[in-house]
Amino acid sequence: MANTNPPPAIARIRYEDLGAVAHIELNRPNEANAIDQATAQELELAIEKASNNDDARVILITGAGARFCAGGDLHSVLAADEQADYLQELAQTLDSALRKLTQGDKPVVAAVQGAVAGAGIALMLSCDLVIADPSTKFALAYSGVGLTPDCGTSYLLPRAIGQQRALAMALMNRAVTAEEALAWGLITEVAEDSPSKERALDLARNLAAGPQFALGQTRRLIRGGWESTRAQVGAEEARTIARAVTTPESVKLLQKFATHRKTR
Repeated sequence: MANTNPPPAIARIRYEDLGAVAHIELNRPNEANAIDQATAQELELAIEKASNNDDARVILITGAGARFCAGGDLHSVLAADEQADYLQELAQTLDSALRKLTQGDKPVVAAVQGAVAGAGIALMLSCDLVIADPSTKFALAYSGVGLTPDCGTSYLLPRAIGQQRALAMALMNRAVTAEEALAWGLITEVAEDSPSKERALDLARNLAAGPQFALGQTRRLIRGGWESTRAQVGAEEARTIARAVTTPESVKLLQKFATHRKTR
């Protein structure tokens, strides 16, 4: 008898627990990991799962296949009955997912390769440390199809590389190489000696072995600083460092520091 059961659906987002690292991978390699509404919803659920996983100390974001992320899935936009409504809903869903990623208290590492475009730039900038393959290209690409930035790109990009460079990428539809991206501050490191995914996983595991409270709160303070005044930042830093010094990790590290000084 022929098997009439439909094939199982392939997850658009893969989630994997790698010890203390929660691994989230965009899984549409044949579409350059372009994000449609279903993918955005799955991504948000995966981010929530990683954020609520007490065993996960670091989140790792990757993209399957040759390219990290081409941004929004324009084919799904063109196929929609109401394109404007669909695109607005897609942008809002993905923006919600990325805000959850940036507002969490776990460091986020990304490995990027091939191409990073459109909303893929916003996803990348929502991560704290970004490792790129040497051949990676970065482009906003919105103006090439008559669209405007979404998902917080116009907020995140000028804060990462400055207003003039952000405008050059946006208005001139300029592609940026990995070396330029490193020099501009768009990424953290170019992986010269190993694939970006291997280097990013090593980095994520090293962070996971570090002081969890201190790293998570440092991330929160730096990312939240854009929303606060200088006085508010200083006050929040004082409150947070007072909490940090009481954590078991800090107590142990301070004792190690004191012992080391005595033996010098």
